[in-house]
Order: sequence, then structure tokens, then C-alpha cells
Amino acid sequence: MNNKASFLSTASELEAIYEVDPRMGLSSEDVSKRIQVYGKNRMDQGKTPSFASLFFAQFKDFLILVLLAAAVISGIAGEISDAMLIIVIVIMNALIGTVQEKKAQTSMAALKRLTIPEAKVLRNGKRVIVKSDDLVPGDIVYLDAGDFVPADGRLIEEASLKITEASLTGESVPVDKDTTAITDPLTALGDRSNSVYMTSLVNYGRGQFIVTATGMNSEIGKIAGMIQGTHSIQTPLQKRLDELGRILASGAIFACVAVFAIGLIRGGDPLLLFLTAVSLAVAAIPEGLPAIVTVVLAIGVQKLVSKNALIRKLPAVETLGCASVICCDKTGTLTQNRMTIEKIIANDQIQNASDLKAKIMNGPEKMIVEIGMLCNDASIITSKDGVQQIGDPTEVAMIDLAESLDYNQSAVAMKLPRVGELPFDSQRKMMTTIHRVGDTWYSFTKGAPDIMLERVRYYFRDNQIIPMNDELARGLTDKINILSDQAYRVIAYAYRQYDTMPEVSAENLEHDLIFCGMTGMIDPPREEVKEAIKICKRAGIKTVMITGDHKNTAVAIAKQLDLFEKDSLAYTGTELSEMNDKELHDRIKNIAVFARVAPEHKVRIVNAWQRKGHVVAMTGDGVNDAPALKKADIGCAMGITGTDVSKEAAEMILTDDNFATIVAAVREGRGIYANIKKAVHFLLSCNIAEILILFMATIIGWVQPLLPIHILWINLITDSLPALALGVEKNSAEIMNEKPRSPKESIFAHGMGGRIVFQGMVLAAITLMVYQTGFANYNVEVARTMCFAVLGFSQITHALNVRSQKNSIFSSRLFTNPYLWGALGISCVLQLAVLLVPAFQSVFNVVAMNTAQWFVVFIGSVCPILVVELTKLIGHVMRKYFIQTKK
Repeated sequence: MNNKASFLSTASELEAIYEVDPRMGLSSEDVSKRIQVYGKNRMDQGKTPSFASLFFAQFKDFLILVLLAAAVISGIAGEISDAMLIIVIVIMNALIGTVQEKKAQTSMAALKRLTIPEAKVLRNGKRVIVKSDDLVPGDIVYLDAGDFVPADGRLIEEASLKITEASLTGESVPVDKDTTAITDPLTALGDRSNSVYMTSLVNYGRGQFIVTATGMNSEIGKIAGMIQGTHSIQTPLQKRLDELGRILASGAIFACVAVFAIGLIRGGDPLLLFLTAVSLAVAAIPEGLPAIVTVVLAIGVQKLVSKNALIRKLPAVETLGCASVICCDKTGTLTQNRMTIEKIIANDQIQNASDLKAKIMNGPEKMIVEIGMLCNDASIITSKDGVQQIGDPTEVAMIDLAESLDYNQSAVAMKLPRVGELPFDSQRKMMTTIHRVGDTWYSFTKGAPDIMLERVRYYFRDNQIIPMNDELARGLTDKINILSDQAYRVIAYAYRQYDTMPEVSAENLEHDLIFCGMTGMIDPPREEVKEAIKICKRAGIKTVMITGDHKNTAVAIAKQLDLFEKDSLAYTGTELSEMNDKELHDRIKNIAVFARVAPEHKVRIVNAWQRKGHVVAMTGDGVNDAPALKKADIGCAMGITGTDVSKEAAEMILTDDNFATIVAAVREGRGIYANIKKAVHFLLSCNIAEILILFMATIIGWVQPLLPIHILWINLITDSLPALALGVEKNSAEIMNEKPRSPKESIFAHGMGGRIVFQGMVLAAITLMVYQTGFANYNVEVARTMCFAVLGFSQITHALNVRSQKNSIFSSRLFTNPYLWGALGISCVLQLAVLLVPAFQSVFNVVAMNTAQWFVVFIGSVCPILVVELTKLIGHVMRKYFIQTKK
């Protein structure tokens, strides 16, 4: 039988379907046969790749393959140190990626840990305890307070049963259960009051159920299957670096073949031409780029740790930067995950609970607070380990209100000791306790306001007890509706007085009550979230609420956060199921709230946004969120309330469960991508300069101006150190005023490719002019030394140009990156050491220069700043002109 349809059947129908006698349970023979058919009640592990296979899979990246090819060519050409360095960089990157992916394999292990070890079951007419693995459909299982539900099933008996289904629905408030048949086949999982699900926790009461699904057929099992079937996708950064690798490889191959062919046509030495081609290949590949990207991402990870975001996979930091949609859970992320009494209805008025502290409470208000505190099984305990809340969240809220008004629960309970009680019952929807004060007894009752109003006879108003009539009841009902429409959970309070100890029965205690008033409680929004959502809007990021809560509650919270606007829509999971993919695709941009959703709905929502070309961040804490977390471009699990499964499926863990932390992470991600682009810009413009220098010299017929050791030194010292420092530039103040970039956007977009080529040509032209000056006036050794010197120093000064695409280097941000100035200083010192220290001069094949030669090198080294500053000025004037023209 289909597990989804079991809630539609009556208990007797299920007993017939599963051929089980509710008085005897299954026999041992029945169990053995059914295990053969249904299998064990456990999760399938699936195949997990070995460490070695994950390690070698890292070498599929195109840039890595290009780097390995460059290492082989360098080794053949005798540049062993260059080859070894490239190989070390590649292996380190592969190890980092392997370790990160290996961690993700623990998702299924975490699911397995959720399996409940034992269950109380009726077998052969006796109540026995068996391993949960051995449960089969048709088993009759007993539940008591504190138990975890060991399998999915349909209730056949219950007494005041309350179950927390947070791991499946995401909602922490316990659900009242009953045995009533449900007729609507589209009833959402969170509304199936007659069914129980594996891993849910019994908070209160007891029950019996018939097992209808086990193992991978359970709701948790379906989620496990979805996790196994959901594959991680390439991040935008990985796609851009792959694209970059192909461009670099194509350019390097073309340049090498062209130089070799032109040289042969001109009658050059084949061996020398091969070495020159190798030099070009070394110049074309930025060996330090993968390491720089890894280091920049790692630094970003450390920054985010201090901002309560733990990144599990390095590329996820950058992925956040282009997030255009954040699908966010309501409870605990947008809200405080703490039921709070905000409204009091007393004396025919709706007032703020926070105002009670500032005034002297009269009779009805005082009675509401005291009844809520005493007709209550919850407690708040303060110890050296912090504050611990024990019990139902709604009852905790009542005690929290009382304590905020300086009540002491223990002290009041001693003055008004409980001598009897009627526990809450899902049929009665009320709870009553009896308290003795001297020779007088009181019954305190709280419960659903509509039921309570039917049971009251008097109304406590303005310190007077007056008869309740239809007009008063209608007025109270109107106020109930006002609060309900605002998503408040309304609880009513009443009492009775007795001269003798009353009989403890609903018929006696819960009639002819004196009505005191009501409270409205809600899980309030986090204060900082509203501002965070405002920042998201400014940054062009759509925030979508996805929750297991009811639609009206979700919409009310969304409106308070300005997340639900004039043209916004809200849909339930049931309504979503009735919508085809095209309808969802057409409407999704206006849907701000999805309520009462199932796990498959969350994956479908993520899919719909991704098909529209968006980068989706998804938050979640329950097992039900894991498939969507894994499917999303960036999964964000909750660190406090999150399950192991959700954390293992996510790329990022929010240690404070706060939506505002996601926004801070997005800001950091945007900054990281901007800095990586600066590093790429700097490295490629320098590499293009090196390629053009060798290429043009070969075509013209000049003696090779740079030796392979010169290129290697420049790539390692004057390229890599400044590039690394550029990777830690401070974020621009305007970074969250920009729209998210498209995941399809090239790393060379917005004119960056043109700037890289132009600036590379500038560096090459300056270097070739200096080389020709030295060659014409001195000799090839001096010319090479001047060429090597000016290329190194001009690249160092060029690093300042790259800090901003539009703003002058002399702006207010000139000294905001001390790491850059440190890197430039170290590069200068090392370059000077090679040029000035005799021992290094012989190793690098350079000679000492005189004052005139150093002057030429100095002028050539500062020229890139002058040229680029001039182009920025021209660009600024042109932009200003076009803006004025448009106006």
C-alpha cells in the first residue's frame, strides 16, 4: 500500500489490508515473510567513492590539465624547479578538494544515525521490545512520551498525543494527533494528524499505530533517496576558471606554434626555437593562480567564521557572491524560534503584553498571567550552563511572560499548590488544574478560545464578574479573528471557585467557567532580519520564504519583514502540487511565500529558479531540507537547530541560525569574487606582456630578450605576491548596491578582457622599448638586464592600477590594503637583490647597471601608472558626458 495514501484509510481498513489482529499483532512467521518482501527498516547506504577516486577526479579541471602540461614541457626543457613547483601546487589543490568532498559523503551516515535502535511492539499477542530494524508493515507499535517514532504509520489509538515533527516539517511546535480519518488526498504532511513518521519525537501522551512504511519507503527514506539522486553542480567560479584555462591553453599553443614556425622559416636553430617556445608556454600559464584562488577563498572562509558562517566547501564562498535568490526557512532563521506572548485581550481591549510591565495590572490581567503560569507543565531553569526551557513552546511563552512581570513560578506554585488536573486533550482542546488556597479550591482552565467561549457562564471584566451574553461573546470573537488574521496563536483563560475539593472530570470542571481573557502569541521576526531583507532588495536579491507553517502565519510574518509586497503571491504545498512546471515557471518570480511544503516541493522550487537562470541559496535545518540544500547552488544549514543530515548536505553552516548572517556572507562572497578578478586581471595582463615580449622579439628577429629563468622569477615573485595581496582588498562600500552577476557571465565581462589586453600591450611595449634602448647603446647582456628589471618593476607598479577599474590609484583607498604594500615592498627588495647582489647576478644571467641605465629602468617602471591613469581619466570624462547627454 502507498504510504502517502495510508492516512486516508480508517484503522479497521488498514488492519484488513495488512492482515493484522489489533489484539494479537503479527506472528513471528508473518514478520519473517514480510522482511523478505519489504526489507529491513533501515536506510540504504549507497555506493561511496574512495579517497583515491575522489583525488584523481580533481584532475578533470581543464586549468589543472594545462598546468600539468606546462610542468611536463618545463621538465623536458630542463626547468626542473619550475616543473616541481607547478606539480606541488596542483597536488595541494587536489588534496584540498578531495578532503572537502570526502566530508560530504557523511550525509547518508548521518541519516543512518537517525534510525531508532528499539521499538515497543505487539507480537504474538504480547508486548515486546524489538530492534527497530526488524519492524515491518503491519506491526502494531506503542508510543509513550519521550519515544522517537521508529517507522511511518497510521494511529489506531491515542491519548493526548503530541508529536514534534520538526525534522520533517521544519516546525518546532508539537502537533496534536488523533485517529480521525482524513478525506482529502492532497493533505500536506504537516496536516496529517492521524499519522506518525519515523524520527519524530513524542512530547506528550501515548498512542498505538500500525506500521505502513519502513526503511527507504518511509518519508525519511524518500529524503535519503533524494539526497542520493541529487548531484552537486559546478560553482560559477569553477566554470569561469575552466573557461580561463581553455583560453590560456589556446593562446599558449597558438603562440608557441607561431614562434616555432616563424623561426624555422627564418632559418633559426630548432633547439633554440624549442626553448623559446617553452619560455612562451611558461609565460602564458599563471602557475600561481590556483594557489592564489585557494588562499583568497580560505581567507574569506576565516572572515566568515568570525561572522557566524562556517564554510564547508571553499568555492561556496564565491558562489554566494552571485546568489540572486535566497530561499529561506521561516522558523528560527527569519524568526526567533521562540513563541512569545505579544498581545493580551482583557477588559474588551487588545493591548500589548509589553505594556503590562509599566502599569498596575487589574484583576482580569493578573488572572490571565497567573492561570497561564499555574495551568502549565513547562518550566524555565537558569543554571551555570545557561537558560533551559523545558516543555511545550506555548506553555514556555506563558511562563516567560510571568517572569518578565517579576513572578516566580516556584513561589506562586507553593502558595497555590496543584492538587488535581485534567491533562490537555486534542478532543477537548483544553487543560485544567485544581489549586487549593486555605479552605477554597480553584480550577484554572486554558484552551482554544472558540471551545472555551461555549463553556463560560460569566465574564471577569473591570474587576467585576458579570454574566456572559451573546453580545459580549461576539465582541470577543471579533478580537480573536483580528489576532488570528495577524497569525497570532490565541489561547483563552478561565477559572472556577469551589468550597470543597471538586470532582476531577471534564463534565464537572470545564463548565460554567468565569472567562478572564486571552493572549496572542507568535514566533516574532528577528529584529535584524528586516534590514537584511532591505539590503537584499537593494542588491537585487529575491528573498523567498519556504516553511512548513500555515499560509496565514507565514504571510503575516512575511508582511512584517516587508518580504510580502503588493504584487506578491503565496502558495501552499498542495497548491504547488496542482501546478505544472510551466505554470510554476511563469508565476515563481512573484511568489514570496511557500507554506505547508514537503521535501519534494523544496527541490522543485529550487529547480524552478535555477531554470530561470538564477543562482539559488537555500536555508534549512531539518532532514526534510537536505535534498533541497544539496540541489541548491549554495546550501545553508542551521548550526544550532540543524540536524546532522542538513549540515552534511550544505556548503555553509550558520552558527547563529540567522538570516542576516547569509546577507553578510553574500557581501563577503561578492568581495571575494571581485578580488579574484583583480588577481586574474593582474596576472593575465602581466602574462600577456611576457608573451608579447617574446613573440614580438622572435618575429622581428631580435635576440631573445628574456631567458626562461627570468620569466620563472617574475611569475613567482613580482606576479604572485602582489596578486595574492590583491586578493585581500577590502570590500567596496557600494558592493551591495550592485545587481547579482549572471552565473553565465564571463570573467572578462564589462570590458575587463579589453583592459587586460591593452594593459598587457602597454607593459610589453615599454619593456621592448627599454630592451631596444639597451641593445642599441650597450650590449645584449645589459639589454636583457634592463629588460628583466623594467618588466619586474613595472609589474609591481601595475598592481596599483588593478585595485580599481575606474577610480584613480590616488583616491582615498590608496592605503587601505597594508598587505598589498607589504607584498610590493617584498617584491621590490627581492628584485633589487637579484639585480645588485653579485652572487645572484651570475645565477640569473644579469649584469650590474650604471646610473643612466637605472634611470631608464625607473622611467619605464612608472610609465604603466601614467598610461592607465590617463585612460581612467578619459573613461571618467566620457561616462560623465554620456550621463549628461541622456539627461
